Amino acid sequence: QVQLVESGGGSVQAGGSLRLSCATSGVTFRRTCMAWLRQAPGKEREGVARIDPNGRTSYADSVKGRFTVSKDSAANTLFLQMNTLNPEDTAMYYCAADPSVRCLLGRSESYAYWGQGTQVTVSS
Repeated sequence: QVQLVESGGGSVQAGGSLRLSCATSGVTFRRTCMAWLRQAPGKEREGVARIDPNGRTSYADSVKGRFTVSKDSAANTLFLQMNTLNPEDTAMYYCAADPSVRCLLGRSESYAYWGQGTQVTVSS
């Protein structure tokens, strides 16, 4: 049974940083593409960052150079380091897993498993 549990969200002022964590069970990182996606009120869910089984990463243009996705396979945990946050980053952030390894950052429907989300709020 796959379980994904996010943590680390909160409220921060613009320019600040947060580090999100996603504790997983039932996921084998070497066979699964992992991603962070977010959804702001009134907007569609969008891919933020993903990391494939080989550790290759990709990012949405809006977060490149500011966000870093990483994983600790020994601890079965996915991370998202978010720096230089701005109010447009305010959203619910979700951890997701794609066992089919299509690793399509722009296709949220390709991720079969999701966490419950953690809220990130950035004030100006």
